Amino acid sequence: MSSVLPGSQAAPDPGALRARDSQSLQDRYAPKSICFGCGPANEKGLRIKSHVEGDSVVADFTPEEFHHAFPGVLNGGIIGALLDCHSNWAAAHHLMVAAGESAPPCTVTADFHVKLRKPTPMGPVRLRARVVESTPDRAVVEAELLSGADVTARCRGTFVAVKEGHPAHHRW
Repeated sequence: MSSVLPGSQAAPDPGALRARDSQSLQDRYAPKSICFGCGPANEKGLRIKSHVEGDSVVADFTPEEFHHAFPGVLNGGIIGALLDCHSNWAAAHHLMVAAGESAPPCTVTADFHVKLRKPTPMGPVRLRARVVESTPDRAVVEAELLSGADVTARCRGTFVAVKEGHPAHHRW
């Protein structure tokens, strides 16, 4: 039996993923980002694609052979990077909408905690994140990683909009 965030569902059929016609948050707002986890311009990165779906942000990711921890199991560090970057985009999108802006603020991770609940098999996974608390310049996000219907990892983190002078301010 799996326990998922409210509104969560199992990873969709890969064929259904092709039907999604909306541009990812990363491609729309940060096409030149070099972030390892979510930067479209990082050829060696994970390049996750986060999409708004109701009050959540979702992403589907298929690991490659070099993402193994050991045969058949996804590396925990890769899981952490996926949850961190995806949660950051959930926060950035939420802060943008809450402020009535047309582009998200550049946000960074202030803290995050990942709980690896069980081994994540290699194969398609779904990330789902939602903001559970926010102020005008920060958001607390809860996220999960699903393999099929099983929640294999969870994350809770705080993501902060950075101001002029911070090294990440103009990264998007």
